[in-house]
Amino acid sequence: MLAIIAPGQGSQTPGLLSSWIQDPSLKELVVSWSDAIGLDLLRLGTVADAEEIKDTANAQPLIVAASLLGAHALGIKNFAVTSGHSVGELAAAALSEAISESDALRIVRTRGLEMAKAAATSPSGMSAILGGDRAEVLAAIAALKLVAANDNGAGQIVAAGDLHALGSLNENPPVGARVRALAVAGAFHTDFMQPAVEPLRALATTVPTHPVVIQVISNKDGQVVSDGAEVLNRIVNQIANPVRWDLCMETLKSLGVTGVIELPPAGTLVGLLKRAASEIETFALKSADDLDAAREFAGRHA
Repeated sequence: MLAIIAPGQGSQTPGLLSSWIQDPSLKELVVSWSDAIGLDLLRLGTVADAEEIKDTANAQPLIVAASLLGAHALGIKNFAVTSGHSVGELAAAALSEAISESDALRIVRTRGLEMAKAAATSPSGMSAILGGDRAEVLAAIAALKLVAANDNGAGQIVAAGDLHALGSLNENPPVGARVRALAVAGAFHTDFMQPAVEPLRALATTVPTHPVVIQVISNKDGQVVSDGAEVLNRIVNQIANPVRWDLCMETLKSLGVTGVIELPPAGTLVGLLKRAASEIETFALKSADDLDAAREFAGRHA
């Protein structure tokens, strides 16, 4: 059984669209998406530097566009399940046909802008905690009034909240754990992002939804969702609530998935799966050069 998954913010790198747009039809697709959302994805994905694409308002649409472009190039239709990490859920929603690609990009453009605005209202951030005892890590996060915003499994939990509290966490990490500050603009997936929820909810009411053709595993609780409206509703609510990627990986295992392809910009989610679900074979679709190998991989698992 094959799953196709999409990464979240932080996976972007300069030039991530360069190999894909060598195909004129894919380049034309990027240009049309850029025109539709009023953001030059072609420039951001080819010549913009790391600092520019780190900006939340740029990073989120660029990542979703890269994932959708990779899916177009791959051309695989006979997979059984999809999921995405955080903003990657919008790419997964489009893959499942719960919403259209154009609506996914329209939503992610607004999502990026609204989350950037919410982040600018107060000093907040995120730090990855690597290793340590899970219970002790969660207790340390709670003691500092931080939030376990991304429970990624494989010994990785991302704490989010006030910068001073994150500084204290860095100075006094849980026993056996390392703390690494993340280059993000704010405390995503916490109450700090609540101002971004209503604008997204208002936009979502204008978006047609459809029954899914591919099962979607939700970040909320790792549950399989088959109703298109519910897929979109969960994506909106997830902006200010934790991502349970650990539960998504558990569901991949329980469904009997044998192979997972991570769409571009790939690598992060494959790394987590290798540590948390080593029985599942993985493939990171990083560039157009990987397409033949990815199709061969899909043929063995679809």
